[in-house]
Amino acid sequence: MSAYRTLLSPASAEYTVNKSRFIGYAAPVSTEAEALAFLESIRKKHRDATHNCYAYTLGQNMGVMRYSDDGEPGGTAGLPMMEVIKKKAVCNCCAVVTRYFGGILLGAGGLVRAYSHACSIGLEAAKIVVMEESRPLLCEVAYPLWDRVQHMLKAQPVRLENVEFTSAVTFTLLVRLADQTPVEDALIRLTDGRVEILPEDARYCAWETDEAT
Repeated sequence: MSAYRTLLSPASAEYTVNKSRFIGYAAPVSTEAEALAFLESIRKKHRDATHNCYAYTLGQNMGVMRYSDDGEPGGTAGLPMMEVIKKKAVCNCCAVVTRYFGGILLGAGGLVRAYSHACSIGLEAAKIVVMEESRPLLCEVAYPLWDRVQHMLKAQPVRLENVEFTSAVTFTLLVRLADQTPVEDALIRLTDGRVEILPEDARYCAWETDEAT
C-alpha cells in the first residue's frame, strides 16, 4: 500500500455570496456507510437548509465516487465538488455543502463557483494530510545528552512523542519508514552510540503537507 492523501478530522467553513450562505463540511471516511452517516448528520443539523449537496470518494484510487446536486440545477453542485476533491487528490473523504438561499439567483456559473469554493474551504478546514507508512522508535538517553538530542531532533523529519523523565530520558519518535535509518544513524553519531533505540511495528500515520492545497 502506497502513501495517499486524505483528511485529518471533520471540520467546516462557510462564506456568503449574494446573500446565500454556503457551509462546507468535510470529514475522513473509510466506508460508504461512514460517508452516508456523515451526510445524514449534516442533513439533520440543517433540516431547514435549501440544499445539502455532497460528494465523496472511497479507496486510494478513488474507485468509488458519488455526488449529488440535491435539487440544484444539474451539474452545478455535486460534480463541481467532486472535481475539487479530484484536483486536490484527496481520497477516503466526504464533503457536504449546505446552502441557505438568500433570495438572489446566482446562475449556473455562479453556483458552480460557489459550491466549488465552499467544498474547497471545507477540505482545507479538515486539513489535508498524507498517510505514510511510519514507525515509532522507543529511545532512551542519559540526562546529560538530552539537550543535544532535543536540539538535533528539531532538524529531523520526526515527531517527538511521549517524553518521560525517570532514571533516564525516554521518548518516542515517529518516523516515516524512508527516514528511519538516517534518523537512527544521526542519533547514534550524536550520542557516540549511547542511545537505545527499539523500533515498533510499522503503521500508516498522518503527516502534514506543506504544499499548497
